[in-house]
Amino acid sequence: MEKYILVTNDDGVLAPGLLALAQEMRKLGRVSVLAPDRNWSGGGHVKTLDRALRVKEYRLADGSAAFASDGAPSDCVSLGILGYFKEKIDLVVSGINVGANLGHDVTYSGTVTAAMESVIMGVPAVAVSLEVLENHLGEMDFQPAANAARKVVERVLEIGLAPEILLNVNVPYLPADEIKGLLMTRQGLRVYHGRLDERVDPRGKPYYWIGGDAPTGVPERGTDVGALADGYVSVTPLQLDLTAYRILSDLNNWNLHEKNS
Repeated sequence: MEKYILVTNDDGVLAPGLLALAQEMRKLGRVSVLAPDRNWSGGGHVKTLDRALRVKEYRLADGSAAFASDGAPSDCVSLGILGYFKEKIDLVVSGINVGANLGHDVTYSGTVTAAMESVIMGVPAVAVSLEVLENHLGEMDFQPAANAARKVVERVLEIGLAPEILLNVNVPYLPADEIKGLLMTRQGLRVYHGRLDERVDPRGKPYYWIGGDAPTGVPERGTDVGALADGYVSVTPLQLDLTAYRILSDLNNWNLHEKNS
């Protein structure tokens, strides 16, 4: 039976990375697109519960139909799975994000948290991001990332994923013939260079920009950061269970269950 794939992103429904991804996914099954109507980069895992959500139909650059919600990426996934599309969704693929989502980035990323929302709802998911070179100008070539996504998704459709597991795919910004292959990796160490910029508006009231230099990473072998640095596509399995099991026994020694004397 033909698989039904929902494609979403956090860069907005008209982002070129989404189009490249949807076109490759059509080689694997039927595809519907439901994505935010604006850019939600860095929005994290948002669920809209305090207002109604609206959906509008758009046309992508290749003429195909797409739908956009005024909610977050995770809202788009919820809408799609819960019944906006009347057929059962077999897989959610989120991307192609402009910029890698490595290490702790996954907690900020609307691309990755859209995939997390899918897994929470019992549907397997893959998130796909493309590295951006510093000072890159002009259009980006998403095709190598779309090709990598197709290879990964094809295997997911054939073999499946364990419950509560999603795949986070990061692709180096290289020509297809220079990408060395795909590596299974663990999360690496992302280093952030945050800075607070305090300013005063014309009425004398302070306001703030949170900024700083672009994050860097420690290119340790076996990690997502290291794989990209070496020219490989990184495929990292992520789980929703964030429990730090290795320190549970230490915390039990705190004897918090004892009554106050």
